[in-house]
Amino acid sequence: MTTKKNLLKLLIIILCISSNSVLAQKKFSNPILDSGADPYSTYHNGYYYYTHTMQNKLVLWKTKNLADLKNAEKKTIWKAPKNTNYSAEIWAPEFHFINGKWYVYFAADDGNNNTHRMYVLENESENPMEGEWIFKGKIAAQTDKWAIDGNVFTYKKELYMIWSGWEGDTNGQQNIYIAKMKTPTQIDGDRVKISSPSYSWELYGSLDDDKNPPQVNVNEGPQFLTNKNKVFIVFSASGCWTDYYSLGLLTFTGKNNLLDSSAWVKSENPIFQQSSKTKVYAPGHNSFFKSPNGKEDWILYHANSNPGEGCGVKRSPRMQQLTWDKKGNPVIGEPIPEGVSLVIPTI
Repeated sequence: MTTKKNLLKLLIIILCISSNSVLAQKKFSNPILDSGADPYSTYHNGYYYYTHTMQNKLVLWKTKNLADLKNAEKKTIWKAPKNTNYSAEIWAPEFHFINGKWYVYFAADDGNNNTHRMYVLENESENPMEGEWIFKGKIAAQTDKWAIDGNVFTYKKELYMIWSGWEGDTNGQQNIYIAKMKTPTQIDGDRVKISSPSYSWELYGSLDDDKNPPQVNVNEGPQFLTNKNKVFIVFSASGCWTDYYSLGLLTFTGKNNLLDSSAWVKSENPIFQQSSKTKVYAPGHNSFFKSPNGKEDWILYHANSNPGEGCGVKRSPRMQQLTWDKKGNPVIGEPIPEGVSLVIPTI
């Protein structure tokens, strides 16, 4: 009898521990990793596939809970070969599942930033952690200029790419460009400029000194976002080496032609920026994702924990839910402080 009672007590203890463990897994706090710039995730067949900039390789995480990346399956799917045009500075990769195949888009150069272009790999496996990743080469518009931060999306059954680029061959200003795609590995025709830095909040970091690169005005990291019948592009502005790195909003006001530059209207103020109150600095280079139940919209972004930490390894990935105002525009609010307990995206 005593043995049965002891077994019953042990079972209750195990159930309580298990219950507490499940409850703990439903909560998280930022940052979700100690380091990781330019975070991006894709949700496919019940799993999130996550990546961020690793400089010399492409790494993919696979998890059912994006807030639990520290325990996620992880694999290096490609390492930059030496002595090529794409051997160095592998920036802002994005994984996409298009027409039954996986693609990863990333920026790379030969060790000289002036040679940065976009490149793409392809994998025919349903599971991107398996199969062979095949290098498909450079992906560029007819005007083959400096390009980084490519984002690929489908709008009304047409495939598009948006990215950050230079007008010419010198590093003076980064603009946002858009182009149609003929295939997931080819751009159709030339690019169209839809945004250039113009407001004061887009111009921080323009002065050249010993600490900052000789770069002037920055629009980069564009991300496609939709809500019902409204179309947006959220982008990062100002130098990432400043605490003023922030997110701006472009709204499409046309009917169907996304290549109509006059149809893209920029909001006068940033929609997401640093907060000394919450102690989050230089928030930017974001992506968006849905909760597993498809009903919640979330933003994934990187930020610094202290002022003056710049563009280095101290940037860490964070996420928080966004909402929509009465007009259907995105509302992100302030960056949520580190350590605050949040509920994971609803399953």
